[in-house]
Amino acid sequence: MLSKNRIKYINSLKVKKYRQLSQSFIVEGGKSVLELLDSDYEIEFLLTTPEFEQKYSSILSLHSAVTETVTAQELEGVGSFQTNDSCLAVARTKQNVFLSQEKPEFVLILDDIRDPGNLGTIIRVADWYGIRKIVCSNDTTDFYNPKVVAASKGSFTRVQTFYTDLATYLTGNASGKSVAGAFLGGQSLYEFEFPLNGGFIIMGNESNGISEEVAEFVTSRLTIPRIGEAESLNVGIATAIILDNMCRQISLK
Repeated sequence: MLSKNRIKYINSLKVKKYRQLSQSFIVEGGKSVLELLDSDYEIEFLLTTPEFEQKYSSILSLHSAVTETVTAQELEGVGSFQTNDSCLAVARTKQNVFLSQEKPEFVLILDDIRDPGNLGTIIRVADWYGIRKIVCSNDTTDFYNPKVVAASKGSFTRVQTFYTDLATYLTGNASGKSVAGAFLGGQSLYEFEFPLNGGFIIMGNESNGISEEVAEFVTSRLTIPRIGEAESLNVGIATAIILDNMCRQISLK
């Protein structure tokens, strides 16, 4: 049975302030926890159901993290998932380390992405298309938010993030490099030639797009041509479309 202190601690990690104070975060669900176990994250402890523990005993035995056996009801009581019949982990967050753009890679820049589900989806999409670095504005939602971690489906273990003031970052790092940004009015994505030496791709806020301050650094304004009548695209979907076009084009050169 989970102790009151452990329950209180896990619940505190649902709040950004306490995640930062403890430098820890929650990972829920079998797939995400297995990805965590296969990563370089330091794990504080694991809560597992007997079924999960038995099924993955060989993997769990390779780790020194404290493992406590609990019921599915206990997991659902402390986690954010409505249903969780496998496991929950608490791991240590990583330091906010500077990320540079190295040729020929593309670095994704996120300007004020507020929805945790959107950020998690973008991380998953970035992982799919081989993007390993994401630079986020300070007001972008927290990478370690439980909803972000869950939506990334384990991709958070392979994609690095750096939170910073974007104008300052771009001033020092974008000179002479391609900086493509997603806008409602701009050059058709299908006509744009992504450079072989890489660069930056900026995605803006769900409602307001890329801020004026950040837009000043954009060298190419890109638009996904609309064929039908939909008013707009979700930022996660838009990111996927842009990265897919970038990867297909680069692979053909």
